[in-house]
Parts: sequence; structure tokens; C-alpha cells
Amino acid sequence: MGLRQIAIHAWSWLNYKPVYSDATGMPNRRAFPEAQAMWVPAEDERRLAAYKLLSAYDHNQAAEIAEVVDGATARDRREFGDPSMFIDTLVSNVLGREQKIVVPGAEQTGADDGAPAPVSAAAAERVQELLRDWAKAELLPMRLQQCERKTVALGDGVYRMAWDPAKKRPTLRVTDPGFYFPVIGEDDDGGEYPRRVHFAWELPEDTKRGLKARLRRITYELDWIRPLTVAGVDETGTRAVRALPPTPEPDPDAADTTEPAGPALTPGDTIEPASGAIARQYAWNDEPSYFTCYLTDATWIIGDLKGNIDVDSLPDTGATYATRSDGEVLDHLDLLIDFIPVVHVPNTVPPAEEHWGQSSLAKALQVFDELAGSDTDSARASATTGLPMLAVSGVADARQELAAGPGMVFKLGDAGKLSAVDTSAALAELRNHVADLKDRASNIVRLPAVSLGTLSPSEVPSGFAMQVSLGPLDSLIGSMRLAREHKERLLLKFVQRLYLAGQHPDWVGVSPQEAELVRGPYTPTDKAAVLDQVASGVPQGVISLETGVRMLADAGFPIDDIEKEIELIQSRSFEQARFLADALGNPDEVASYLGREAPDEPVAPAVQLPPVPADDPATAVPEEGQQGSRGSE
Repeated sequence: MGLRQIAIHAWSWLNYKPVYSDATGMPNRRAFPEAQAMWVPAEDERRLAAYKLLSAYDHNQAAEIAEVVDGATARDRREFGDPSMFIDTLVSNVLGREQKIVVPGAEQTGADDGAPAPVSAAAAERVQELLRDWAKAELLPMRLQQCERKTVALGDGVYRMAWDPAKKRPTLRVTDPGFYFPVIGEDDDGGEYPRRVHFAWELPEDTKRGLKARLRRITYELDWIRPLTVAGVDETGTRAVRALPPTPEPDPDAADTTEPAGPALTPGDTIEPASGAIARQYAWNDEPSYFTCYLTDATWIIGDLKGNIDVDSLPDTGATYATRSDGEVLDHLDLLIDFIPVVHVPNTVPPAEEHWGQSSLAKALQVFDELAGSDTDSARASATTGLPMLAVSGVADARQELAAGPGMVFKLGDAGKLSAVDTSAALAELRNHVADLKDRASNIVRLPAVSLGTLSPSEVPSGFAMQVSLGPLDSLIGSMRLAREHKERLLLKFVQRLYLAGQHPDWVGVSPQEAELVRGPYTPTDKAAVLDQVASGVPQGVISLETGVRMLADAGFPIDDIEKEIELIQSRSFEQARFLADALGNPDEVASYLGREAPDEPVAPAVQLPPVPADDPATAVPEEGQQGSRGSE
């Protein structure tokens, strides 16, 4: 028998649990039957088992999984929700008090001299307004919290997006990462997003409806653009599939030609003469693209699946393809987009060439196990302290059965004695040990007591001391937000592209812009200090008015719209308007700065000057050399 090999992988921090890593180094089949399904790839078995185990800790059910290996006594363990409390605290901190969609440059509505905003700023402002309207309609804050709950607890979260013709907007849904199966090849970089992604899960047997156990798989795949296909049926005429459109009948009146007819193309596609590849011009690209995303939604009966197969190699035969509400068969349906509308969000920055994140509970999981054991011992010790054990000697009737209770009187002889076993010291020590374990877990996860709410404000010596204690939390949240920043930019980019692909009338002529999701602060903010900085920095020209207003909004001041707030401030800045008038001498620009209309100036009448003497013939002076009549001289 060979020695057991030590494997270090993304979930090897769970190897200390026998139920996760048995003698072969694999998860226990009885505890994790879903991970051992025949269609689950071997490289995903540990990941799915880890997700289930982490979910059990979150729902206070870790003892139920431990029972598979440790026996029925494992069910006696106390679980008081400490892992769930840590998850909730981290979710609220990483989200911040509020979340806003910001398009850089949207607040630059105009220069300080009242000049109109440039075209780029107007476009950014328009896109920001449209994205915020979408976020409000699609309940984006709720979707963010749903995904963050899974991302923090399990290490990964997944968004799925689709264009909804009925709602006329992109829809955003959160999917459990246990259903997510990206196809990453041996030579592929895990940091790059794969070109094929599966979502798969089992559907249980439904005897009432006569349905057997089934496997459903939804696949997104980037591939070369192909000729046009339409809804059809297979050779048997019983299964819906996609097929080439029927060849049109030749026109008898048309001139004879020997050129064969080319393949039917999607409207707008062209064939490159040199390569024969099909090209398509997307509204968000400057150059034609040769790729598109195909969607497949199929179901298999599990009992019919035979052989060595997995989720990526399920046979086409036996698959039942779903049909969309508009009649389109979801069998390699061309979505007319050149990206996969799926966003995977890791909880931490993945290691180089890796795809998966790590749960925030990973490093502290053994402490939580120890904490559950100490809580169990403490509960047992509390029983003996509240109802102590008694030792009675010298009872008058030795055959009498004694039981302690309120108002109970024991009749003892002359040498009788009643003694109680005091276990309060052991209980106090257990409680101290529990407190130490909680502090250890907080230090490992980097959640200080002040962020958990277990520290009284009166125990903090000063605000500076509290700020120093939040240092580990600052670095933790900074790293977690860094892992999400690019994914959120990608999500907002997909929203814009789906609007353009859906040809929404509000997005006609709109160019996609770089947008980001700005998360609010998660620690208490000194509003007075921020207000002093803005009040002194803006007049001195150290910071711009836009930056100052954004600082106030981030500090928690009730500013709903930064752009409107700037306009209100400028509409009352009469002193600045006077300086602007002195510098430019243009009342229209000054009125634009104040958000008002310049008054109409009356036209001054033409000046009527009196005639000069040279213009009056009666008073004209004769020029030299001209002589008038001198009478009879």
C-alpha cells in the first residue's frame, strides 16, 4: 500500500476534515453525493464539496455533515451562528453604505467659466443617467447583495445576463457557483475568461407528472459566425432542433446562371471573399468581428446517459432542446453578440493563472470548529452549575430516594452532611476560552471587534486608536474590492452592449462609455473634518468643486445628484459671477454660469448731431480765390 500523497490546491485548507478528505484524498461519497455525479468533471468534485460544506457552516448545519464520519454524537454540537455573523459583517463592509454607477466625466457638465459641456461630457452624462435608470428598474442593490452573500461565503459568485424583449432591458440574475462549469483547457490561462461556459444541475424525478430524473445544461459558447439557421425538427420529426433554412425555389423568369447560391446569412452579415469567413459589424466595435455567442439549453434523462462522459461531452443524441417564447429553438442559437453574458466574481484576487477565489471563512474554519466544541462544553457545564450535583450522607431513611428541588427538605441524622459540587470555576474558564477563540477568529479573518459590534464605544480610548484598529479591515476590504472592480466594469459594459443589441430606442446613437460601480464608505466618517477640507480646499483652488461635492457625498451628506448639486451651488455664487463678468464682459456666459437667462438690453437710439456751419449755405465762408459780386466797383 503506497503512502498517501499530499495535494495542495485551491480547497486544500479543508483537508483537515475527514469528511472532506478521506483515505484517498477525495470527499466522502455519502456526505457529498452531488459532487460524485457521473456528469461532474473530476477537477470540479472538490470544489462542489467545498461549496456544500461552507454552506452548511453558514446555515448552522456543519454537525449534520460531520455525522456521516463521526457518528450520531456529532449532532450534539452547538452552532450559534458565528460563521454567519462574520459573513454578514463582511458583506455589509464590502458593499458599503451605498452603491452608485459613475461614468467618469459625467459631472464635468461645464467649465468654471460657464462654457457649455463638451460632447464627451454630455455623452458620459447621458450614459450615466441611462445606466442608473436600468439599475433602479433591475433592483441592482438587491442583486449585488445576493451575489456578495455567495461570493464571501463560498469564494465565488456568478452573474448571468440576458436581453428581455418583454421588459426591453437586460436582466441580471445571480446563479449559485455550484451550477457554474467553465471549460478551461490545460494550456489556457485561468485568469482569462473561457470561451465556453456551462450551467448544469439535476432535476429530481416527478412521479406525479411522469417525469424521470433529468440533467439540464445551459451553454454559452464563443465560436465563428455560421450561416443562418431557423427553428426546425430532426430527421425523425419529433425533436426540435435548429436547421438551415429551406432553399428558395428558382425563379423561372430569372436569367440562367451557373454560379451556385451562397449560404443564407443573418441580415447584415457579409462573407470575406479571400477567406470565406462570415463577418459582422457590431454597434460597439469599430471593426467587423468574426465571432458570436451561441446559446444552447438542453435536457437529458440521467438514466439514458452511459459511458465516460462529463458536462462538457454530453451527447447530442437524446438531448431535448428548449424552445423560447418566440418559437426559437435553443440549439446553438445565435445571440448576435460577440461576448459571453456571464460574469464570474471571485471573492479574493485569484493566484496567477487561476480562476477561482477563496472563501472569507477559509483560514478560520478550524477556529470555528473549536469554538463549536467549546460552546458545547460550556452548555454542558452550565447544566451542572445551574443544577449542581449533591452529596448527601446521614439520611434518616437510607431507602428514601432523594431529588433536589425548590422547597425540598432533607432530614439528616446527627452526623449527616449535605455537599454541593461547585463547577462554576470550570464554567468561567470555558467562557474565557470561548472569548479567546472569538478573538482569534476575528484576528484571522481581519475583522476587529469594533467592526463586529462587540466592542463598547466607551472602551475606545480615542478616535485615532479606533482608526488604527481598523487598519487590518481597511486592507482586507481594499483587496476584496480590487477583485471585484474589473468584474463590475465588465458587467456595466455588457449592459450597454445588450441595450445596443436589443435596439432600444433610448440608446440609438449612444456610444458605450467606461462605467464603474462606486461603493460607499464602510467605516464611520468624520463629516465635520470632511466639510472643513472641502470648505478650505475649493476656494483656494486646491480641489475642484466637482471633487469637493463628491467628497461630501462619499462622507454621507444627503447629496443625491452631484451634477444638480453643483448647479445649485453655482446658481448662488454671485461673487464668482461678478469676477467672471469682469474677466469676460459677456453677460450671456455669466447668465449661463448662474443658470439663468440674460436680460434683454434695449437698443440705444441713433445720436442726432446738430449741423456744423460748413453744412449751412447761409453761413458758409467763401473759399480763397472765390469773390462775390462787389456792386458797381
